[in-house]
Amino acid sequence: MPGRGTGREDGTEPATSPKLPLNKEELNSKIKEQKVVVDELSNLKKNRKVYKQQPNSNIFFLADRTEMLSESKNTLDELKKIHQEIENTEKNKIKK
Repeated sequence: MPGRGTGREDGTEPATSPKLPLNKEELNSKIKEQKVVVDELSNLKKNRKVYKQQPNSNIFFLADRTEMLSESKNTLDELKKIHQEIENTEKNKIKK
């Protein structure tokens, strides 16, 4: 299953670790994508399998659903933090 991030046995492939976005639009897109990942993982049945893709590879390994959810939430928090920093920087530029 080529793609990015993790894949599940139902064929969806949510991402888990973002590359640093180059601009605000990319960052907003990554945040939306990560929100979907968190939502999908949150709503999985307990017995569903989750697979994590190895970096720079097309190999997937079985992963713990709760660990993947935790990682995805952390990634979302990091993206939101970066977004807030960008917003604050823009506001400071406008004030000066």
